Amino acid sequence: MIRVAGIDCGTNSIRLLVADLDPSTGGFTELDRRMIVVRLGQGVDKTGRLAPEALERTFAACREYAAVIKELGAERLRFVATSASRDAENRDEFVRGVLDILGVEPEVISGDQEAEFSFTGATKELTGRQDLERPFLVVDIGGGSTEFVVGEEHVRAARSVDVGCVRMTERHLVVDGEVTDPPTAEQVAAMRADIEAALDLAAETVPLAEARTLVGLAGSVTTVAGIALGLSEYDSEAIHHARISYDRVRGISDRMLTATHAERAAIPVMHPGRVDVIGAGALVLVAIMERTGAAEVVVSEHDILDGIAWSLV
Repeated sequence: MIRVAGIDCGTNSIRLLVADLDPSTGGFTELDRRMIVVRLGQGVDKTGRLAPEALERTFAACREYAAVIKELGAERLRFVATSASRDAENRDEFVRGVLDILGVEPEVISGDQEAEFSFTGATKELTGRQDLERPFLVVDIGGGSTEFVVGEEHVRAARSVDVGCVRMTERHLVVDGEVTDPPTAEQVAAMRADIEAALDLAAETVPLAEARTLVGLAGSVTTVAGIALGLSEYDSEAIHHARISYDRVRGISDRMLTATHAERAAIPVMHPGRVDVIGAGALVLVAIMERTGAAEVVVSEHDILDGIAWSLV
């Protein structure tokens, strides 16, 4: 077994996984998995730069993770940075800060690489399942972008498009610096049109209609699943591999887009950092299910972070 640590720094959150992996058998023992919402992508869509306060929140999380990695004695570490840092003019400042704290340089990966890691992490446990048809369509709905990957055991086609829960919220639901509470029908319609245009782009590369099993990743999808399951608190084991019907997803999306901030915040499984962006994330999922004709989404708690860990062995 090899003890590894993987860090996934996205637009909305930064996550850590420390695990013992056996490359010969595929054995996986999770030692620590945690997430901190840092909103690194705050304002990037408008300014093109990472905000100083967003960088400081991210560096504080990195310091916490450095202590965990040292305590558990991980032999190998990989830090992957995604959409927000890929888009920012001042990403060198971000790179220097991470290197100083963790001793490794963050890899600002392409959308295609991001998709490859997501597919590996999400499907490694599913390839032997006889109740799930192939090919898989893995969708990773992040803060700034969404990755689409079609494949069986390996990736056949992948595409990253610039729609995510944070980007869509900031682009369509923020007026005078405040999130509309709740959004207007016109705002939701404009957001939906943006998402549909992105799906058209994804379909140019990825055969969405060929998918037989939709696998959904990341916080928007897992939060929708937690709401659908009626959980009294967030429970990763209950959410992992849950199968949520289109009707349930559509109902939750409609509810999130008509609820107030206080009503969304009162939902037991809702992370405080997702209260204002869950409506946009749920709408992205609904649009994908309608475009592909998926009757359900298989929810995975294992995603790009697990793919990053496996890449180390």
